[in-house]
Amino acid sequence: MTAAAHEAQSPHQDLHESTGVENRKLAMWAFLSSEFLFFGALITNYLLYVGREFASGPKPSEIYDIPFTSVSSFVLLMSSLTMVLAHNALSRGDQGATRTWLLATAMLGSVFLAGQVFEFTEFITLENMTLATNPSASAFYVLTGFHGTHVAIGVIMLLSLFGLSKRMGGLTNRQFLNLELVGLYWHFVDIIWIVIFTVVYLLTAVPGAS
Repeated sequence: MTAAAHEAQSPHQDLHESTGVENRKLAMWAFLSSEFLFFGALITNYLLYVGREFASGPKPSEIYDIPFTSVSSFVLLMSSLTMVLAHNALSRGDQGATRTWLLATAMLGSVFLAGQVFEFTEFITLENMTLATNPSASAFYVLTGFHGTHVAIGVIMLLSLFGLSKRMGGLTNRQFLNLELVGLYWHFVDIIWIVIFTVVYLLTAVPGAS
């Protein structure tokens, strides 16, 4: 076992005095709580327009490709499993497996992003639904676009941890906590997508319209 692996197995935590939770983890939970409110507002904004009729262009709920989006959603959900496997591998001191699962998580996130880009391209080129088509389309692009941005940030963080582990021969005590924080962020991104896919895609899609 390398020194980095040994250090990762027994991390020193700087606990918050009143909560007993590590300070950076407490800050991450506070950040994610605010993000839940942010996405809640965006989803509510979309739902305000989804039932209305507009003179210009199609509404997103009329042109969804549910089977395609279901596959993309499955890919993103599987990335939560690989993230858990990366955390478990590092807790065992298995640096090689940690790098493998971190890279797998980043690749699955990238596949989801590629699917989102493809979906947006189809909507714009084939269905003529742009950001300015109608309020419903604008709300849809803002909501899913912000989520995609969060996924992209997560992929960058995952690749940064992978590169750091590769360069240093393993993640140290501080990077162990960093991996935990990135894991919390990544699971948040997946949970938000479950809500978006269920509420925005499944519950508002017009049957037989696409």
